[in-house]
Amino acid sequence: MSIGIAVAVLQIAIVGLGAPLLVGTLRTLKARLVGRRGPSPWQPYADLRKLLAKEAVVSTTTSWVFRATPYALVATLLTTALIVPVMTVRPPLAFAGNIILLVYLFMLGTFFLALAGLDAGSAFGGMGSSREVAIAALAEPTVIVAVFALALRANSIDLGRIVERFGGEPWLANPAHLLAFAALFIVMLAETGRLPVDNPATHLELTMIHEAMVLEYSGRYLALVEWASAMKLFVFMTLLANLFVPWGLAEPTGPTTALMGVLALAAKLAVLTTAVALLETAVAKLRLFRVPELLAGSFALAFLSLMAVFVVR
Repeated sequence: MSIGIAVAVLQIAIVGLGAPLLVGTLRTLKARLVGRRGPSPWQPYADLRKLLAKEAVVSTTTSWVFRATPYALVATLLTTALIVPVMTVRPPLAFAGNIILLVYLFMLGTFFLALAGLDAGSAFGGMGSSREVAIAALAEPTVIVAVFALALRANSIDLGRIVERFGGEPWLANPAHLLAFAALFIVMLAETGRLPVDNPATHLELTMIHEAMVLEYSGRYLALVEWASAMKLFVFMTLLANLFVPWGLAEPTGPTTALMGVLALAAKLAVLTTAVALLETAVAKLRLFRVPELLAGSFALAFLSLMAVFVVR
């Protein structure tokens, strides 16, 4: 029980404290790739500290939903940190760590954020909420189908057992892995508001999606929303890293295995972060009516991965 508690605390610390560093590193890499010096990788920590010290201004037209949403976002993302295999094959909530619960938690955060965008009564908030829900409705089924392709081969929907099953298997041994990885990578870009679906660095009224929902937030509420957004990116990248390339993870038997898991995760996240930075510097934002076509393509890849499982069998 003491090992389980230690793993739970460590996984929450890795996701909670490592998420701002991941976002900061991604921004720095993008700046260097286009020839700019860019901000420091530690800049998100300074931004969060500054926002936490500021007073939160809340409109008189809002209800309790607007105030509760930042805490709901952080709570759902920290819960996913206990479900997803981060540094060991057996996460702290392994008994509930299946893909269905994970998708429900993602959708719960999206639901609260969409309600908060509508609750402020802003035209931009309503526009962003409608776009976010439309994207989520197209993206979440892809997550389930892509991971179910792995679950069929592992004979389990438990995320820890899937990682344990494919721990010693070569990554390129099965085409279903490649197709599911490509599908989930596209969904990660859409769910976290990255290019080419959304641009987190702009506030253009006609193009923004995530930023439109959080325009009314300030102070500590905005800090919590930004922190939750960074953790969502971290969790999605961790899923990509550990589900499809589950090397370096083992049972939580002691500090050595935990350290090896953390180092393996850091190496895999470094590769994924570089890939995302290269992609975002090479592509432009898609027009809004092109986004469903991209997500439909990701669902097709996930479905093909599911069919490939039966063909290879």
